Amino acid sequence: MNAAAANIGVVGLAVMGSNLARNLASREGNTVAVYNRSRTKTDELVQAHPEAGFVPAFSYEEFAASLSKPRTAIIMVKAGGPTDAVIDELVKVFEPGDIIVDGGNAYFPDTIRREKAVRETGINFVGAGISGGEEGALNGPSIMPGGSDESWVTLGPILKSIAAVADDGEPCVTHIGHDGAGHFVKMVHNGIEYADMQLIAEAYDLIRRGTGRTPAEIADIFAEWNTGELESYLIEITAEVLRQVDAETGKPLVDVILDQAGAKGTGAWTVQTALSLGVPVSGIAEATFARSLSSHPEQREVARVLPGPGTEFQVDDADGFVEDVRQALFASKIIAYSQGFDEIRAGAAEYNWTIDLGAVSKIWRAGCIIRAQFLNRIADAYAEQPELPVLATAPYFADALTRGQAAWRRVVIAATQAGIPSPAFSSSLAYYDGLRADRLPAALVQGQRDFFGAHTYKRIDKEGTFHTLWSGDRTEIEAEDTH
Repeated sequence: MNAAAANIGVVGLAVMGSNLARNLASREGNTVAVYNRSRTKTDELVQAHPEAGFVPAFSYEEFAASLSKPRTAIIMVKAGGPTDAVIDELVKVFEPGDIIVDGGNAYFPDTIRREKAVRETGINFVGAGISGGEEGALNGPSIMPGGSDESWVTLGPILKSIAAVADDGEPCVTHIGHDGAGHFVKMVHNGIEYADMQLIAEAYDLIRRGTGRTPAEIADIFAEWNTGELESYLIEITAEVLRQVDAETGKPLVDVILDQAGAKGTGAWTVQTALSLGVPVSGIAEATFARSLSSHPEQREVARVLPGPGTEFQVDDADGFVEDVRQALFASKIIAYSQGFDEIRAGAAEYNWTIDLGAVSKIWRAGCIIRAQFLNRIADAYAEQPELPVLATAPYFADALTRGQAAWRRVVIAATQAGIPSPAFSSSLAYYDGLRADRLPAALVQGQRDFFGAHTYKRIDKEGTFHTLWSGDRTEIEAEDTH
């Protein structure tokens, strides 16, 4: 092994790590050191891909010695304890100015904690969200790195060399912000992904139940939708999934797959964080809860005795209903992205990050799971108005919501009357109506809170904070605002 032969290293050589290492090695100017706790995986990767010119290491000391300074290593191991263990080992063999990158799906508070601890050694720590799955890792992901400005000087060119490239030639990577900013944005990306997937599933369910069309016929509908404003990776693969026939039974594969959706935690993190920030992300929340409900078959089995509407759902105008569902899907999708960007803005304010929302939308245009044509429109909206308070109010999206709201309402009404669950459609519409309301019933909630807990309230006609003495003569008094 040649000392200091590599400019970048990868620790953890499971599928994602191996594919990322191969991607790095395929780009001009990169020489990649590789290390895995199990020597077998390192040997297998090096032997399977001699063209990559990997520099194998079989200890952390060898790994560090194989890297040119500032040493840069990307960790691709399981989140949690395994990540902490690798960081501890690298800190022992790295020096001030070196860079440790966590490319896993870490929870951003863990990244903040790790960055603070590693920074005290003089070593840079970067939490980088990497989206695109195994294929993206190999051929070009969307990358969301946080970390220090100093680390970006070295890391930026390396990550740009492997990132997906948008239609305009821009690599899908940008320096998101300091400490946990990168993993925060990746978390919200995944939350939006939950909402997008649930909305598509609801659209499929409504069309199938309402029109009686087969999965293959609905696949054609999604393929057609993918040529218009709904063009996206998720719409594209939905058509492929619906066309798939199970080789064993001859049935549509979607009818053979158990209807219990899994989750790895990022959707829940998005919702939990939004709650702590006071940001409504109802579409993402309902998508997350829909997965939870699907995963409780014992409850669903018992609850089948509960009554429904008792009538079969069949629409009169199938083509018209399909178009209504398309418009409802697009409108709800706008709300999901708008809520997600609201959460990113709130997170940036809470954690003192400077995050360019337009730049975030641009790096999601290729490589990642939620890549979609209309992300260009989001980038345009933030370019025109960087401090846009609500993405849904940008002219393009406001116009789309105006055009689609009648269809959106018809779809939610039809689903409700037929007893078909459509939580993401319904909650997105409720959020839209709440957002545009002149007055909300929160006034009554404040009255109730003051009644049972003396929480006080404000008035519309004068300044100050007030409390009513609800027993006796109901006298209102001005109160010190201690809440």
